[in-house]
Amino acid sequence: MNQQLPLNALELLSPARDADVGIAAIDHGADAVYIGGPSFGARAAAGNTLEDIARLADYAHRYNAKVFAALNTLFTNEELPQARRLAFELAAAGADVLIVQDMGLLMGELPAIEIHASTQCDIRTPEKAAFLEAVGFSQIVLARELSFEEIAAVRARLRSARIEFFVHGALCVSYSGRCFMSEAMTRRSANRGACSQLCRLPYDVETLAGEALARRSHVLSLKDNDQSAHLEALIDAGVSSFKIEGRLKDAAYVKNVTAFYRKKLDAILARRKDLVRASDGRSEFTFEPAPEKVFNRGATDYFVRGKHFEEPYEAAALESPKHTGARIARVVAKDAKTVTVELFDGVELANGDGLTYLDDHDEVRGLAVNGVEAVPLSRTRARGTSSNRASHRPLVRITPSEPVFRLEGLSVGTILSRNRDHAFLKQLAGKSARRRVPVTVVFTHHEDGLDLVITDGVACGSASVAMALEKPSDPEKNRKTLATNLQKLGDTIFEAESVSVPENLEVFVPASVANALRRAAVADLAAAREAARPKPVVPVIDRTVPYPEKVLGFTANVANDEARRFYEAHGARVTAPAFEIRPVRSADLMTCRHCVRAALSLCPKMLRYHPEWLEKHPREYFRPEPLILRNSAGERFEAQFHCRRSPCEMTIKKC
Repeated sequence: MNQQLPLNALELLSPARDADVGIAAIDHGADAVYIGGPSFGARAAAGNTLEDIARLADYAHRYNAKVFAALNTLFTNEELPQARRLAFELAAAGADVLIVQDMGLLMGELPAIEIHASTQCDIRTPEKAAFLEAVGFSQIVLARELSFEEIAAVRARLRSARIEFFVHGALCVSYSGRCFMSEAMTRRSANRGACSQLCRLPYDVETLAGEALARRSHVLSLKDNDQSAHLEALIDAGVSSFKIEGRLKDAAYVKNVTAFYRKKLDAILARRKDLVRASDGRSEFTFEPAPEKVFNRGATDYFVRGKHFEEPYEAAALESPKHTGARIARVVAKDAKTVTVELFDGVELANGDGLTYLDDHDEVRGLAVNGVEAVPLSRTRARGTSSNRASHRPLVRITPSEPVFRLEGLSVGTILSRNRDHAFLKQLAGKSARRRVPVTVVFTHHEDGLDLVITDGVACGSASVAMALEKPSDPEKNRKTLATNLQKLGDTIFEAESVSVPENLEVFVPASVANALRRAAVADLAAAREAARPKPVVPVIDRTVPYPEKVLGFTANVANDEARRFYEAHGARVTAPAFEIRPVRSADLMTCRHCVRAALSLCPKMLRYHPEWLEKHPREYFRPEPLILRNSAGERFEAQFHCRRSPCEMTIKKC
């Protein structure tokens, strides 16, 4: 039986740096996790052994959840046989899915496992998505840049392949799979899992004539993706799998963000009877999920609503690519050892918190809190306070971990943000969720013995015992004790939603017998669930369907002979190998929907809605002419703006 899920099965897909983080993701509500194997994953620093993959798969399968193994780098001719061997090893370890970018893998034998098209495949059009479905991919990871309308257009061209879409986490400024800056400048390929993230660096921005427009601004560093307000719209557009970015993130991030989206999706499932969940069980949390309390660069919904030139452009995190946190306080006084701050509404500070602020040069600085002392209202005019306080917000005195005089740029009026919430992280440090599959327990007896059936509504487990039946001395106590014993499923994945014991039970059931029946029925149910779990099949590949493009250059990322043969078999001519195999002079190193002009309020399409911008710059500054980006090493790049494309785009090349 094919393992592929129906389109209406909503899947929450979480990242796993390692098996333990993956298990935590399952506990906190993930329907699937994606993880790197020993090699060839697009996060080279997040590899795992086959034994750990097997351990994670065993745990996930108990809930009918899946494990996606990332095999999504490009392979050289020498590496391709190793990658194919690893594909079989991952399938044998229990992985349910291979995430793939390199089409050379499809030209040889594949294991019985689903294959999903990686976001590195740069899937933006209905034609490309339909082609990938035809050649065997059962799930397609669309580009993060797409709008609702573009997603719906892809869905209309697909038959049974599911659409996967990133809903949370870091954004690549270039279309994934189409960024070559790291390879060109540092010989670290983003397509091979070793991106050096040059987009997170600060840049000076100048006109072609050398006039400065910005200094040390992070104009290529995007805020983090946040589609939590658009989940139902994404469902209606055709998304089935909701992916959280972060295969290098820690357990606290994964627990928190997974729990947050679990609650959001569960609320939709409760309203929409046309939708089902992709795995079993329900999770209970010991904390209230809050994504803003773990690593984030701010939030943007990017271009899912399309480009709206009348709105402020807020996709870029111009100040810093770091996690600066949420604003929580204002400095009202300081002395040689302490800083007194006015807390914003609902905020509490604790020892161990980490705070950030902007100095006089708009550089992000940080401080660690070693001590917190409440300041009584009668002492609000603390030494160093420049004026009377009009508000009645609480004051606290902070003792930083370093002398106050070293905190450059920290002055009265400075706004503090918190990027490490010690109390919240402490909640996440231990066991912070419990996931259980609800079951019904039914006890009956017959002339020669006792029977027990436990069912999750689909699979059943049963157990019987033959024994001489005796009447209880206290029937009511006997019945209640039996029900209590049958309900004790605490050391299993199951939770008794209801226990049925005959009202007129007149058979004495010793606790030891009840416990043995329960354990046997639970084991039988677990075996039945595993037997019923859909198993993968070898993907069916159409070897004749034409590729939607006839000529492919280096951007097709053809790194081996088998990949070239794949495209040629589908009617496309490959004119150049991947950039990693043979670099291209004067190539577009990035292709982006993000726009530096828009980030700097210099977009000609936005000017009509913001004529006040002309008070800062003359009209000629708004012509879509190229701009020069210069990093601290003196390397220069030219940003070109293609305003007539639909949608408009920006490309970047080395000067």
